[in-house]
Amino acid sequence: MNQNNFKIARVRHPGRSLWVAALAGLLASVTGWIPVAADDPPESVPSRLRPGKDTAKTILDRRPNLRVDTILVTVPVAVTKASSGQMLTGLEKMNFKVYEDKIEQEILSLSTEEVPLSLGVVFDASASMGWKLQPAREAVAQFLKSANPEDEFFLVQFNDRPDLAVPFTSDSARIQSRLTFLQSKGGTSLLDGVYLTMSEMKKAHNGRKAILIISDGGDNSSRYTESEVKNFVREADVQIYAIGIYESPAGRSRTPEELAGPVLLANLTESTGGKHFAVENLSDLPNVAAKIGLELRNQYLLTYRPKNTARDGKYRKLEVKLVNVSKIVPLRYRLGYFAPAQ
Repeated sequence: MNQNNFKIARVRHPGRSLWVAALAGLLASVTGWIPVAADDPPESVPSRLRPGKDTAKTILDRRPNLRVDTILVTVPVAVTKASSGQMLTGLEKMNFKVYEDKIEQEILSLSTEEVPLSLGVVFDASASMGWKLQPAREAVAQFLKSANPEDEFFLVQFNDRPDLAVPFTSDSARIQSRLTFLQSKGGTSLLDGVYLTMSEMKKAHNGRKAILIISDGGDNSSRYTESEVKNFVREADVQIYAIGIYESPAGRSRTPEELAGPVLLANLTESTGGKHFAVENLSDLPNVAAKIGLELRNQYLLTYRPKNTARDGKYRKLEVKLVNVSKIVPLRYRLGYFAPAQ
């Protein structure tokens, strides 16, 4: 459920009434912020929040007379079968344990409800893509087929520099139309493209946010460093998936930047609970893209109230484990989040 889809409830206090926001469902993001009415005056509400805390900012912006007193953390978890890679369904709350900084937390709820997504596509239009462009376009089309009417999308394309080709829209056909006329040329500013995408994602209206990167790897034209972008990604509430299109080692000699591409994409995705898919056979691209879309729609959402109530702005590490499951099953989830600073 969209983090902005909360109901307004009437709460009565002696001598006065105050409108407060009550959550209508789970906040489908790693950090969920529930507004709770406080007796403090409206002036106590902070006017500025830490960068990357857009979940809290969205709710506070809509209800400026409320102070966030209670935090709920919602962790999307992908559970896949080791043998086939298919999603494992049918699990219950009793099958999970969640730890924050190694301290077990009480899971309040588990949901598999499909929620609206804000999706950013980061598309490599550099010269090295060349004949890979058409299969990459088809992969995006397949990925967008899993969209629902409440989703929103935008497109960032990059070569020598990144460009916001299509801003947020509810019409996925605009993304495909723009890609149809795209030509490959220039260098590869992959890191700058990811940075621009993360910045644009701050305008998202949905609680769940995801990015799909399609590139043949490497970076030879970015201003931002890998360290800077990784830190930005670490603070954001966005799952990142990447499809790396790589020629086989026997295909041609690759530059050092291209050789480093798979590691770069893996580093950008794994800490967010997403995944990097390496593809050598171009005919596999649509199936991989469809698999990513399916995974985003079939994740478990675990919600808990942190035992650590300090509002210190520090990074908190997460760990999720399966219990009462006979087989070893791979899990993917965000590795941590930043606590509120106020």
